[in-house]
Amino acid sequence: MRVAMLAPISWRTPPRHYGPWELVTSLLTEALLVRGVDVTLFATKDSLTSGNLAGVVPAPYSEDSSLDAKAWELLHVANVFERAGEFDIIHNQADFVPLGFSRLVDTPIVTTIHGFSSARIVPVFKEYEDRVHYVAISDANRHPDLRYAATIYHGIPIDEFPFDPRGSDDLLFFGRIHPDKGAAEAIATAKAAGRHLIMAGIVQDSEYYRRHVAPALGQSTTYLGPVGGLQRTRVLGSARALLHLINFDEPFGLSVVEALACGTPVIARNRGSMPELITDGVTGFLVNSALEAVQAVERIGELDRRACRAAVSEHFTVDRMADRYLALYQSILG
Repeated sequence: MRVAMLAPISWRTPPRHYGPWELVTSLLTEALLVRGVDVTLFATKDSLTSGNLAGVVPAPYSEDSSLDAKAWELLHVANVFERAGEFDIIHNQADFVPLGFSRLVDTPIVTTIHGFSSARIVPVFKEYEDRVHYVAISDANRHPDLRYAATIYHGIPIDEFPFDPRGSDDLLFFGRIHPDKGAAEAIATAKAAGRHLIMAGIVQDSEYYRRHVAPALGQSTTYLGPVGGLQRTRVLGSARALLHLINFDEPFGLSVVEALACGTPVIARNRGSMPELITDGVTGFLVNSALEAVQAVERIGELDRRACRAAVSEHFTVDRMADRYLALYQSILG
């Protein structure tokens, strides 16, 4: 089977630090290659893969401000569709723009919908639902107006996330510094609970950081910036709990699964995909208010960190993800 894997170009595939779509694209690509699938990764020229790399974009546009994102996205997407006849499946991980090319080729197309940046883009997905096989990354992120081929959860290479049976007394915020991710709520919760808070992630909203995060930094709050590699797993595993007090309907939440893999329970706002990732009272707590979040911090000692890792091992591994995508490809090809 020959698969064209179309990655986003905001970040390198795999990303150096931040880049969840690119990370999942890389994990799936490498897992399919292990299974004997002939995968060509269409990504930025600096991307890394053990398969074939097809790149026309010199660098990720989020890392090189000299690049025009729209212009290079057009060249990137056109590249894979101009070569469509070489492949049995095109797997689009790059949002809605590639859908506009789908009727110009005969090759079957799978599109993983990583989320909807706005309700205004839904008509594009609706237009091409009879041509493209859509995959949701959680049941919560299925749009009621669209037809889906499957829900396939993201998976992580669990062996790369060492289990920490003890953690520490510190709480953790891990994600974009942005109102959606609840950085301010995490700071307030940690303060009310009398716990030190470690924060890690890119600053996506500088004004929000200036107003809500910077004033809190000091003895009670430490901001590490974006972290990757071994530091990433150390930070995820050495916390008492991850605070994921989101203010939007999270489509999935890779940091939640990564924390659980390390044995760190998660206290999350009961929105979006969180009930699909967290078993309330077993691998964390689902909360609906600031008071409930503080109360959950005090109850973290009731949870078994081994249960957190076991849940990821059963439901959210990269092998499980790859097997499900491969089964979908095979069913499409008949």
